[in-house]
Amino acid sequence: MKYLLLVLVATLLSASEVQITADKFVANEAKLISTFTGNVHVTKGSDDLKADKIVIDFDKEKKPIKYTATGHAKAHMTLNKKKYFASGNVLIYEPKLARYTIEKNAFLHELSTDKKVYGDVIHVDQNKGYYEVGSKKNEPVKFIFKIEDKKK
Repeated sequence: MKYLLLVLVATLLSASEVQITADKFVANEAKLISTFTGNVHVTKGSDDLKADKIVIDFDKEKKPIKYTATGHAKAHMTLNKKKYFASGNVLIYEPKLARYTIEKNAFLHELSTDKKVYGDVIHVDQNKGYYEVGSKKNEPVKFIFKIEDKKK
């Protein structure tokens, strides 16, 4: 039977509601970790994250410091007021730092401009407006974007 878990989290950055559904939930209060497995779906406002497993690390005040999604991880999110779709084998979000890391088969798509970035690892730092894409040895990163042809 699928369990429905509703978690209200007031982070330092936002007092938005976070809702998580999963097949299974395990909390380890001593290690300050919660693990959600099976059909995991996290929503916060218009942001949306799905994966096979999500581990949330908390600080001593029980505020989330890191979300680690693994297994078919996919997200729809807003970064710097722009809408994105991201996917990879691992997606990491650190809310206090406003930092995202997408690893292994990393893909980031800015929806309004249709810019697409592919690589082995993608780092996004919202506070600094910094993006970095890396690749495996002997494999290139790929960046796809459209340009207007003014001659038409």
